[in-house]
Amino acid sequence: MYRGKKVSVVIPTYNESQTIRQVIDSFFATGFVDEVLVVDNNAIGNTKEEVGKTRARLIVETKQGYGNALMCGLAQASGDLVVMVEADGTFEPADLHKFLLYSDDFPVVFGTRTSRAAIWSGAFMPFPVRFANWLWAKVIEVLYNGPVLTDVGCTFKLINRNSLEKIKKYFALSKGDGTFSPELMIWLVHHEKKIIEIPVIYKERVGESGYTGSVWKAGKLGFKMLPLIIKYRFKKI
Repeated sequence: MYRGKKVSVVIPTYNESQTIRQVIDSFFATGFVDEVLVVDNNAIGNTKEEVGKTRARLIVETKQGYGNALMCGLAQASGDLVVMVEADGTFEPADLHKFLLYSDDFPVVFGTRTSRAAIWSGAFMPFPVRFANWLWAKVIEVLYNGPVLTDVGCTFKLINRNSLEKIKKYFALSKGDGTFSPELMIWLVHHEKKIIEIPVIYKERVGESGYTGSVWKAGKLGFKMLPLIIKYRFKKI
């Protein structure tokens, strides 16, 4: 609970059985989190067993895809403030308090991993990836007259209940794959003028990512994002 507001955390998972339990426990340990929803997106390994050792609620989304998992979690979250985060240990749960403080004045708070001072040793954020995330975010900023944006791929975000309800109607437009992050940003920028982006700690991932982890894989995802970003500019939403 934060100032009388229920806080939900949505965590999609596919290949994070090594870290999921620690991530869940660390968010509850902040003292602000009322519920954690782990979305099992055909997760491999002993993910279900690890989640079962925690206070989190496990929900299942069989339709594969990063976006499908997040939309499933967002649809079922009951909090007044809903936070999205990765299960791979790359984000610092203690950063939650920064999101909550900014939520007093902003209905939407985006995290950014492009601040060099906040990128820890071993984190996968080489210059080409950092630059591409910054560039695509700037395209959204310019095309949609948005706030200052510097990271198109950061999962760590906070959305209040009112803003979330405004964008749920767009879920049906999404393919539900790795391009979901810019979609979500575009939907929110379309409806909310008070959006702020804040730097977050970014650490080394445990295990292999299905979307990033190499410049080649990150580049492929980036090139899928650009047509989507442009397409929405000419679509009525």
